[in-house]
Amino acid sequence: MTVTPDSGHLDRVGYLFGHPIAHSMSPLLHQTVYEGLGLKWAQLPLDSTDMDHFLKLIQDPKFYGASVTMPHKVAILKHLDSLTDEGRDVGACNTIFTRLDPTTNKRQYIGTNTDVVGIRDAFYENISDADACFHGRPAMVVGGGGAARSAVYALTKWMKATKIYLVNRDRSEVDAVIKECTQRGFGGELIDVASVAQAEKLEGPGAVVSCVPNFPPRTDAEKEARGVLECLLAKQHKGAVLEMCYHPSPWTEIAELSKKAGWKVILGTEAMIWQGLEQDKFWTGKKAHDLPVERVHEVIASRLDESRI
Repeated sequence: MTVTPDSGHLDRVGYLFGHPIAHSMSPLLHQTVYEGLGLKWAQLPLDSTDMDHFLKLIQDPKFYGASVTMPHKVAILKHLDSLTDEGRDVGACNTIFTRLDPTTNKRQYIGTNTDVVGIRDAFYENISDADACFHGRPAMVVGGGGAARSAVYALTKWMKATKIYLVNRDRSEVDAVIKECTQRGFGGELIDVASVAQAEKLEGPGAVVSCVPNFPPRTDAEKEARGVLECLLAKQHKGAVLEMCYHPSPWTEIAELSKKAGWKVILGTEAMIWQGLEQDKFWTGKKAHDLPVERVHEVIASRLDESRI
């Protein structure tokens, strides 16, 4: 049975809807923003797979929006009144916000995807010269899940990647990424880099997004994929690597390999923070510079330090 968090003490209420969500720092991030703005708001965790219950909760007049995570990012789409371009293009929603319909004056529930913005802003907020670092160069995505699709979107739409190398242990997952991204109109030139021999012939990338868990390669396919990654990191041009994995620690094997190879490493918490701040822009109506950005970074870093003790 789903336990409904108490919201009686709040002026406005939001939810983090997903399962499992015990390790999520989303409520902490947003609480830091609301405290900084002097708002009596909160994002309450709703660890649940009960879609009907969630849909009832968001009818509350105090509801301002929700973060939607797995396994609901696709399932929620049919329950929304409309989608932003990002939500529609990616085909997954991680954010719900509300607006009043000017004709009917009824509240509309709108879905968007800020994961893609988080990836984009993690680079642009940490790289001073994007032209020298990654604009107009190939990019590389390691992995084959939802985060890999978001990375392809950001690299193609905003980050001026000329082509994207896909590196993964599972060829069928790569095929699925290529097929889906192409069907959705942001495939660009996607190249399945399946071997070190193939990687040796390629131009070096500028932006790299790693979307795989932090574990050492064990199978032959995993070792080949790691070899491809190391080969491309060893190319002459050194750009920036966004390591999306940050739990339980943001410093991973791939982060260490990248640093030793001379690359700038951007921690995955950066993508998480910037996608969350993008959510709060929708929910509060504030611009990014009006949000307590520095304080959010401090609080998230502190929480990570606590988790390592």
